[in-house]
Amino acid sequence: MTATEASEESAAGEAPAAGGAPAAAPPRRFAGLRRQALDLRPLAIPEFRRLAVGQGAAFVGAMLTQTAVPVQVYALSHSSLAVGMVGFVGLVPLICFGLYGGAIADAVDRRKLYLWSSVGTLLVTIGLLAQAVGRANSVGLILALVFVQAALFAVSSSTRGAIVPRIVPKELVPAANTFTFTVSNVGQVLGPIIAGVLVGRHNGFAYSYGIDALLFLAALYSAFRLPDLAPVGRTSRPGLRSIGEGLAFIAKRPVLLTSFAMDIVAMVLASPRSLYPAMAQTRYHGLVGPLYAAIAIGAVLAGSASGWIGRVRRQGAALTGAIVLWGAAVALAGLVGSLWLVVALLALAGAADLVSSVFRQTILQTYAPDELRGRMQGVFIVVVNGGPRLGDVRAGGIAAVTTVSFSWVSGGLACIAVAVLLGFFSRSFWRYDTRQPVPVDASGEPDRR
Repeated sequence: MTATEASEESAAGEAPAAGGAPAAAPPRRFAGLRRQALDLRPLAIPEFRRLAVGQGAAFVGAMLTQTAVPVQVYALSHSSLAVGMVGFVGLVPLICFGLYGGAIADAVDRRKLYLWSSVGTLLVTIGLLAQAVGRANSVGLILALVFVQAALFAVSSSTRGAIVPRIVPKELVPAANTFTFTVSNVGQVLGPIIAGVLVGRHNGFAYSYGIDALLFLAALYSAFRLPDLAPVGRTSRPGLRSIGEGLAFIAKRPVLLTSFAMDIVAMVLASPRSLYPAMAQTRYHGLVGPLYAAIAIGAVLAGSASGWIGRVRRQGAALTGAIVLWGAAVALAGLVGSLWLVVALLALAGAADLVSSVFRQTILQTYAPDELRGRMQGVFIVVVNGGPRLGDVRAGGIAAVTTVSFSWVSGGLACIAVAVLLGFFSRSFWRYDTRQPVPVDASGEPDRR
C-alpha cells in the first residue's frame, strides 16, 4: 500500500463527524493524477532519502564547478584548445577508473569505498577553491585537479549505483532511479544559471568552488550514515581479470549488451550538443542558452509525471520506444525554424532521455547479480559519459564537411533506424519482462542470459 492509499484509507475510516453523520470520504478525482506523479515511495527509506538529498545537493554544486572550470581556463589562457582539454583530461580517468572502480566496489564494503571517494572529491574541490583564492593562475594545475576529480567521480558513481539495489526493494528501484535522474536534471538547470551569475563577479570562481564544497557536505553526510555494505556472494580481487569477468558477463547477456548499445546509439548518433553554438549563431541571433537548457528542462518535467514508469514490465520494448522518440524529436528540432519550437522538441527529447535512462539503469541494477553490480555500474559510467563526447565529435565532424542542419537531422534519423534494428534483432531484449523469474541453469545457479 502506498502512503497516499494509506492516508485515504485512514481518512475514510475516521470517526463520524459532529451530528452523527459519517465523515465524507476524501475526493478521489485526483487519484489518477497521483498515480502519474513522481513516485516518492523510495524516500520513505531513510538510507535512500539521505543518499538522494545529499546527491541532489552535491549535483547542483558539481554543475557550478563544471561551468566555472572551463570559463576560468579560458579566462587564463584565451584558448579554446585549452578549454577542450578540460573534457579530454576528464574522459581518460572516467574510462579507467570507472571500470576499475566498479571492480573495487564488488570486492570491498561499498559504504567505505563511497565514503572515502567522496572525501577525496571534496578535497579536490577545496583544491580548486584554494587555487582560485590564491590566484595561482595555472591552467596545468586546474587540469590536474580535474583529472583527479574525474577519477574519484568515476569510483564514487560506480559505487553509488551498486548501492541503490541493496537499500531499496526491487519493485521500487525504477522509482528510485527516476527520482535520482529527475533531481540531477534539476541540478543541470540550476547549476549553470547560478554559476553564470557568479563567474562574472569579482572572485566569482572562488564563490562557485566554495558553494560546491559546502553543498558536497550533504553527500558526505549521506555516505557516512549508510549501513555497512560488505560484499555478498563470490568476490574477485580487483584487477584486469575481474574487469574482464564483468565485460564477459555483459557480452554473453543480450539484454544487458543491447541496453548499453541503445545508449551508445542515442548519444553518439543523435546528440546535437556540439551544434548548439553554430545553430544559435546562424538562426537565433546567438541565443544559445535555451538550447543548452531545453533537454534538462524536459527531463525534469517528465520526472514530475513519471509515476507510470515503475509499472512498466516490458522494459526492453519501452526503452527502445524511448530511444526512437529521442531520435525523432532531435531530427524534427533540426528542421523547424522557430527557436521556441526547437526548445519544445528538445524538451520532448529530454523527456524521452529520462525514460530511457531510468530503464537502462534499472535493467542493469536488477538483471545482474549483486557481486557484479559494481562492475556493471563502472561500464555504465563509461558509456554514459563517453557516449556524449563521441557524439560531439561525430556531430561536429559531419557538420564541418556538410552543414549543421544535415548533421543534426541525419543523426536523429540514424538513431531511429539503428534503434529499431537493435530492438528487432535482439529478441530477448525486446521481450524482456520483469515479471518473469530468472531461469536456473544446469548448475543450479541463476542463468541471466
